[in-house]
Amino acid sequence: MDPNTLERHLVSRLKFKYLRLLVTVGEQQNIFRAAQLLNMAQPAATKIIRDIENALDLRLFDRSSRGVVPTMYGDVLIKHAKLVLSQVKHASEELSTLQGGLSGRVTVGTLLAASATLLPKAIARLKKERPNVSIVIVEGTADKLMSALKIDDIDIMVGRISEFSDEEQLTNEVLYKDPVSLVSRADHPLQSKTDLSLKDLLKYEWILPPRETLLRKEIDDIFHREGLNVPANAVESVSILVNRTLLKETDMISTLPDQVIKTYAEIGLLKKLPIDLGTESGLIGITTRANRELPPVCQSLLEALREEAELIKQG
Repeated sequence: MDPNTLERHLVSRLKFKYLRLLVTVGEQQNIFRAAQLLNMAQPAATKIIRDIENALDLRLFDRSSRGVVPTMYGDVLIKHAKLVLSQVKHASEELSTLQGGLSGRVTVGTLLAASATLLPKAIARLKKERPNVSIVIVEGTADKLMSALKIDDIDIMVGRISEFSDEEQLTNEVLYKDPVSLVSRADHPLQSKTDLSLKDLLKYEWILPPRETLLRKEIDDIFHREGLNVPANAVESVSILVNRTLLKETDMISTLPDQVIKTYAEIGLLKKLPIDLGTESGLIGITTRANRELPPVCQSLLEALREEAELIKQG
């Protein structure tokens, strides 16, 4: 089928409720569960999908006894269906904002470096000015959050960013730099030692970022420069609450951005270890999808993030 004919079929056949059905079936990989979530009868949902497939002359899902899985054609259509539905959602939010003046909804993806200080302080600032704003926080690794950002599952990503990002679909805004340091509980046995080396720390268990993260690659490089193996039995986690509790309750060692350490050092939970890792400070900032005009409520959060970043830089 030529592109023009395919476009006509898409425009004439795909209603918004059909797009929601495609997305939900793709997520659930089960037509019955998707129909339940959308308050539809399963036979009606099955017929809609078959009608779309027949109209496009494409198989969108592979069927089996366990459910359905999107084909490569289904994946493409679901990806664009999400974008269309996201734009409709943002349009309704912007209209609501214009009507109500101070409402709206923002979905923010956060990385570890922003979770302790920057993002919560920016949210508090925004809620003070616009109390009716709804904010959804999504934690994750950079690769997962960037994928979500590209399809508008999240509006903004905040945290550590790469200076050499080659993601053409995304735009980075650097807010400040934040070093990474080794950290343990405040009364860890190593806190009383002097002239510590990285090798001295290998007899303890570690908490490290997952292997696919930018910070983990930098940590691995530090060990390799010292001729050491990266701890093989480390706990891999980006959860600030899990990491904090493990550090507090055990002799584990980890690396954390200084802003995160500062938050817990102030209440006596964690403390830096006296070792210079010899790394450059990480870039902390905002990532958004390129060429997308964010609704006013998102712009307000961006401004709050910039204002809090200025206060962090001032110390």
